[in-house]
Amino acid sequence: MPQILCPVCGGVLTQNEKSYSCSQGHSFDRAKSGYVNLLISHQSGSQHGDDREMVRSRRDFLEGGYYEPLRAEICKTVLEQSSGDTVSLLDSGCGECWYTAEVEKTLLDAGKNPDIVGIDISKDALKMGDRRGKNIRLAVASAYRLPVGDESCDLILNVFAPFAGGEYLRTLKRGGLLIHVSPDEGHLWELKEAVYEKPYLNDAPAPVQGGLELSEEKRLKYRIDIENPAHIKALFMMTPYAHKTSPRDTARLDSLSRLDVAVEFVIRLYKKL
Repeated sequence: MPQILCPVCGGVLTQNEKSYSCSQGHSFDRAKSGYVNLLISHQSGSQHGDDREMVRSRRDFLEGGYYEPLRAEICKTVLEQSSGDTVSLLDSGCGECWYTAEVEKTLLDAGKNPDIVGIDISKDALKMGDRRGKNIRLAVASAYRLPVGDESCDLILNVFAPFAGGEYLRTLKRGGLLIHVSPDEGHLWELKEAVYEKPYLNDAPAPVQGGLELSEEKRLKYRIDIENPAHIKALFMMTPYAHKTSPRDTARLDSLSRLDVAVEFVIRLYKKL
C-alpha cells in the first residue's frame, strides 16, 4: 500500500484523528475537510495550484456531465488493469476528486479493495475532494516530490496534471502502470474560435520518461452541446487559458448563449519496465 511519508525526514506518517505524525516527532495537522498539507515552505515557491474560482468553475462544469464519457473510460481502464484484489493507486493532481471518487466506486463495485492516495498542490481543490471520497487519503503535495514510498503503487492516475515522470518511475511497482490523460490537438477548438482572433491547436506530444514504456495510446473524441451560458463560462475558467487571456477577449464569452464544441482526449498507458 502507498504509505504517506513525512516531507521532512521521509519516515512513515501515521494518521491520527486530527493530524499525521512520524516517529521523529514531525507532525502535520489535518484540515477540517480531511486533507493534510505536506507542502513545506521551501517546496512551494510561488505555485499554489488552481485557485478557488478555477476549482468552482471545474466543479460546476463537470457536474453538468459533459466529461462523463471520459470518466467512464478512465474507470474502465483502471478496472481492466487491476489484476489483484487490493489495488494501490495514486492520483497525481487529483483536484476535487471527480475522477478519483468514481474510480474508487468502480473498484469497490467490482469487489476489489482500493487503497487510494490523492495529491494536489491546491488546497481549494482538496477541500472539495474530501466531500467526494471519504476513504481516499488526500495530501497537499507536489507531483515532483510525491509523499509515498519507492515502488508502492500498482497504478498512477495523471489527468490533465503535470507529468512528473521521474517520480512516477520511482513510486510505481515493477510492472505497474501509469494512466496519463491529456487534451488532444483539437480539444475545445470552437471555444478558442469564440475567444481568440487567431486560435491555435494544442501541442500534444507523448511525454517520455526512461524506464516507462508507452504500451497503449487511445483517443476519445466527441462533441458537447452546452446550452447553459454559465457552463460555457465555467468551461473557459477551468482551463489554463483563463489566466492568459485579456479581459477584452474573455468578454466575448458573454455573447454566447450556446456552444457546440469538440472535446478530444488522449489516454496513454505507460508500463514500468
